[in-house]
Amino acid sequence: MRIVDVREMTASIASPIANAYIDFSKMTCSVVAVVTDVVRNGKPVIGYGFNSNGRYGAGGLLRERFLPRLREAAPDSLITDAGDNLDPFKIWSTLMTNEKPGGHGERSVAVGTIDMAVWDAVAKIEDRPLYRVLADRYRDGVADDKVWVYAAGGYYYPGKDLGALQDEMRSYVDRGYHVVKMKIGAAPLDEDLARIDAVLEIVGEGARLCVDANGRFDTE
Repeated sequence: MRIVDVREMTASIASPIANAYIDFSKMTCSVVAVVTDVVRNGKPVIGYGFNSNGRYGAGGLLRERFLPRLREAAPDSLITDAGDNLDPFKIWSTLMTNEKPGGHGERSVAVGTIDMAVWDAVAKIEDRPLYRVLADRYRDGVADDKVWVYAAGGYYYPGKDLGALQDEMRSYVDRGYHVVKMKIGAAPLDEDLARIDAVLEIVGEGARLCVDANGRFDTE
Protein backbone atom coordinates (compact mmCIF):
# COMPACT_ATOMS: atom_id res chain seq x y z
CA MET A 1 0.00 0.00 0.00
CA ARG A 2 1.10 3.57 -0.53
CA ILE A 3 0.10 7.20 -0.76
CA VAL A 4 -0.50 7.97 -4.43
CA ASP A 5 -1.41 11.64 -4.18
CA VAL A 6 -1.78 14.49 -1.72
CA ARG A 7 -4.07 17.36 -2.62
CA GLU A 8 -4.49 20.71 -0.93
CA MET A 9 -6.64 23.77 -1.36
CA THR A 10 -7.36 26.96 0.50
CA ALA A 11 -11.10 27.50 0.83
CA SER A 12 -12.86 30.70 1.77
CA ILE A 13 -15.05 30.48 4.86
CA ALA A 14 -15.58 34.23 4.98
CA SER A 15 -18.42 35.52 7.13
CA PRO A 16 -19.43 38.86 8.67
CA ILE A 17 -19.23 37.38 12.18
CA ALA A 18 -16.65 38.66 14.68
CA ASN A 19 -15.23 37.86 18.09
CA ALA A 20 -13.46 40.17 20.53
CA TYR A 21 -10.35 40.49 18.36
CA ILE A 22 -11.02 39.64 14.73
CA ASP A 23 -13.73 39.57 12.13
CA PHE A 24 -14.03 36.68 9.73
CA SER A 25 -14.49 38.68 6.53
CA LYS A 26 -11.27 37.26 5.05
CA MET A 27 -11.18 33.93 6.85
CA THR A 28 -9.80 30.91 5.00
CA CYS A 29 -9.33 27.23 5.74
CA SER A 30 -6.85 24.66 4.42
CA VAL A 31 -8.25 21.33 3.24
CA VAL A 32 -5.98 18.35 2.59
CA ALA A 33 -6.78 15.00 0.94
CA VAL A 34 -4.38 12.06 1.32
CA VAL A 35 -5.13 9.60 -1.48
CA THR A 36 -4.05 5.96 -1.11
CA ASP A 37 -4.09 2.93 -3.39
CA VAL A 38 -6.20 1.00 -0.87
CA VAL A 39 -9.78 0.20 -1.86
CA ARG A 40 -12.55 -0.24 0.68
CA ASN A 41 -16.20 -0.82 -0.21
CA GLY A 42 -15.36 -0.36 -3.87
CA LYS A 43 -13.81 3.08 -3.43
CA PRO A 44 -10.22 4.31 -2.98
CA VAL A 45 -9.42 5.31 0.58
CA ILE A 46 -8.94 9.07 0.89
CA GLY A 47 -8.22 10.75 4.21
CA TYR A 48 -9.42 14.31 4.70
CA GLY A 49 -8.22 17.03 7.05
CA PHE A 50 -8.98 20.69 7.60
CA ASN A 51 -7.77 23.33 10.01
CA SER A 52 -9.77 24.98 12.74
CA ASN A 53 -11.98 27.98 12.07
CA GLY A 54 -10.37 31.25 13.11
CA ARG A 55 -6.76 30.41 12.24
CA TYR A 56 -6.62 31.03 8.47
CA GLY A 57 -5.45 28.53 5.90
CA ALA A 58 -1.80 27.47 5.86
CA GLY A 59 -1.52 26.91 2.12
CA GLY A 60 1.85 28.62 1.78
CA LEU A 61 3.50 26.42 4.39
CA LEU A 62 1.81 23.31 3.05
CA ARG A 63 2.88 23.91 -0.54
CA GLU A 64 6.38 25.20 0.16
CA ARG A 65 7.57 22.83 2.88
CA PHE A 66 5.37 20.06 4.16
CA LEU A 67 3.62 18.55 1.15
CA PRO A 68 6.82 18.39 -0.94
CA ARG A 69 8.49 16.39 1.85
CA LEU A 70 5.61 13.96 1.89
CA ARG A 71 5.58 13.58 -1.89
CA GLU A 72 9.35 13.14 -2.12
CA ALA A 73 9.56 10.51 0.64
CA ALA A 74 10.05 6.86 -0.25
CA PRO A 75 6.57 5.27 -0.12
CA ASP A 76 7.75 2.46 2.16
CA SER A 77 9.03 5.01 4.69
CA LEU A 78 5.47 6.21 5.35
CA ILE A 79 3.80 2.90 6.19
CA THR A 80 3.87 0.47 9.10
CA ASP A 81 6.56 -2.18 9.36
CA ALA A 82 3.89 -4.75 8.51
CA GLY A 83 3.03 -2.78 5.38
CA ASP A 84 -0.68 -2.86 6.13
CA ASN A 85 -1.42 0.80 6.87
CA LEU A 86 -0.03 4.30 6.96
CA ASP A 87 2.16 5.11 9.95
CA PRO A 88 1.16 8.55 11.29
CA PHE A 89 4.34 8.86 13.36
CA LYS A 90 6.67 8.09 10.47
CA ILE A 91 4.73 10.59 8.38
CA TRP A 92 4.97 13.20 11.13
CA SER A 93 8.74 12.69 11.30
CA THR A 94 8.94 13.16 7.54
CA LEU A 95 6.94 16.38 7.72
CA MET A 96 9.18 17.75 10.47
CA THR A 97 12.46 17.03 8.67
CA ASN A 98 14.77 20.07 8.95
CA GLU A 99 12.32 21.85 11.23
CA LYS A 100 13.90 23.27 14.36
CA PRO A 101 12.25 22.64 17.74
CA GLY A 102 9.87 25.25 19.05
CA GLY A 103 6.32 26.47 18.87
CA HIS A 104 6.01 28.16 15.47
CA GLY A 105 2.23 28.50 15.73
CA GLU A 106 1.39 28.57 12.03
CA ARG A 107 3.49 25.46 11.44
CA SER A 108 1.30 23.46 13.79
CA VAL A 109 -1.75 24.39 11.71
CA ALA A 110 -0.16 23.05 8.53
CA VAL A 111 1.20 19.85 10.05
CA GLY A 112 -1.97 19.26 12.05
CA THR A 113 -4.12 19.47 8.92
CA ILE A 114 -2.07 16.76 7.23
CA ASP A 115 -2.03 14.71 10.44
CA MET A 116 -5.83 14.79 10.57
CA ALA A 117 -6.05 13.56 6.99
CA VAL A 118 -3.57 10.75 7.70
CA TRP A 119 -5.46 9.50 10.75
CA ASP A 120 -8.71 9.65 8.78
CA ALA A 121 -7.11 7.42 6.15
CA VAL A 122 -5.72 5.05 8.79
CA ALA A 123 -9.19 4.47 10.23
CA LYS A 124 -10.75 4.02 6.80
CA ILE A 125 -8.09 1.48 5.85
CA GLU A 126 -8.96 -0.48 8.99
CA ASP A 127 -12.64 0.06 8.12
CA ARG A 128 -13.38 1.18 11.67
CA PRO A 129 -14.28 4.46 13.37
CA LEU A 130 -11.19 6.43 14.36
CA TYR A 131 -12.19 6.54 18.03
CA ARG A 132 -12.12 2.73 18.09
CA VAL A 133 -8.72 2.63 16.40
CA LEU A 134 -7.30 5.05 18.96
CA ALA A 135 -8.91 3.25 21.89
CA ASP A 136 -7.49 -0.11 20.83
CA ARG A 137 -4.03 1.30 20.23
CA TYR A 138 -3.65 3.56 23.23
CA ARG A 139 -6.32 2.74 25.86
CA ASP A 140 -6.43 -1.05 25.90
CA GLY A 141 -9.65 -0.96 23.93
CA VAL A 142 -11.48 1.32 26.36
CA ALA A 143 -13.49 4.02 24.62
CA ASP A 144 -15.81 6.59 26.17
CA ASP A 145 -19.42 6.00 25.20
CA LYS A 146 -20.19 9.70 25.56
CA VAL A 147 -18.18 12.88 25.06
CA TRP A 148 -19.05 16.22 26.64
CA VAL A 149 -19.79 18.83 23.98
CA TYR A 150 -21.25 22.31 23.80
CA ALA A 151 -22.66 24.47 21.02
CA ALA A 152 -20.31 27.35 20.22
CA GLY A 153 -21.80 30.50 18.76
CA GLY A 154 -22.98 33.86 19.97
CA TYR A 155 -20.66 35.76 17.64
CA TYR A 156 -21.09 39.44 16.96
CA TYR A 157 -22.91 40.03 13.69
CA PRO A 158 -24.09 43.23 11.97
CA GLY A 159 -27.65 43.97 13.03
CA LYS A 160 -27.79 41.05 15.47
CA ASP A 161 -29.90 42.22 18.40
CA LEU A 162 -30.72 40.43 21.66
CA GLY A 163 -33.71 38.71 20.10
CA ALA A 164 -31.58 37.25 17.31
CA LEU A 165 -28.99 36.12 19.87
CA GLN A 166 -31.72 34.40 21.87
CA ASP A 167 -33.11 32.73 18.75
CA GLU A 168 -29.67 31.36 17.96
CA MET A 169 -29.16 29.96 21.44
CA ARG A 170 -32.69 28.56 21.53
CA SER A 171 -31.93 26.67 18.32
CA TYR A 172 -28.99 24.96 20.05
CA VAL A 173 -31.13 24.01 23.04
CA ASP A 174 -33.82 22.69 20.71
CA ARG A 175 -31.18 20.46 19.09
CA GLY A 176 -30.38 18.90 22.44
CA TYR A 177 -27.34 20.85 23.64
CA HIS A 178 -27.24 21.34 27.40
CA VAL A 179 -24.39 23.89 27.33
CA VAL A 180 -23.79 26.77 24.91
CA LYS A 181 -20.96 29.23 24.43
CA MET A 182 -21.11 32.86 23.35
CA LYS A 183 -18.56 35.52 22.47
CA ILE A 184 -17.97 38.57 24.65
CA GLY A 185 -15.35 41.31 24.80
CA ALA A 186 -16.02 43.23 21.58
CA ALA A 187 -18.79 45.42 23.01
CA PRO A 188 -18.92 47.75 26.01
CA LEU A 189 -19.27 45.82 29.25
CA ASP A 190 -22.86 46.87 29.88
CA GLU A 191 -23.86 45.61 26.43
CA ASP A 192 -22.12 42.30 26.98
CA LEU A 193 -23.81 41.92 30.36
CA ALA A 194 -27.17 42.48 28.67
CA ARG A 195 -26.26 39.87 26.06
CA ILE A 196 -25.33 37.39 28.79
CA ASP A 197 -28.60 38.03 30.64
CA ALA A 198 -30.53 37.50 27.40
CA VAL A 199 -28.89 34.12 26.83
CA LEU A 200 -29.45 33.08 30.44
CA GLU A 201 -33.16 33.65 29.88
CA ILE A 202 -32.96 30.86 27.29
CA VAL A 203 -30.59 28.35 28.89
CA GLY A 204 -31.47 28.93 32.53
CA GLU A 205 -28.71 28.41 35.05
CA GLY A 206 -25.25 29.86 34.57
CA ALA A 207 -23.67 26.40 34.55
CA ARG A 208 -25.16 25.95 31.08
CA LEU A 209 -23.45 29.03 29.62
CA CYS A 210 -19.78 29.51 28.72
CA VAL A 211 -18.40 32.88 27.63
CA ASP A 212 -15.32 33.42 25.46
CA ALA A 213 -13.54 36.78 25.49
CA ASN A 214 -10.68 35.55 23.27
CA GLY A 215 -8.16 37.04 25.69
CA ARG A 216 -9.59 40.55 25.46
CA PHE A 217 -9.74 41.31 29.19
CA ASP A 218 -6.77 42.00 31.44
CA THR A 219 -6.52 42.13 35.23
CA GLU A 220 -7.60 45.78 35.23
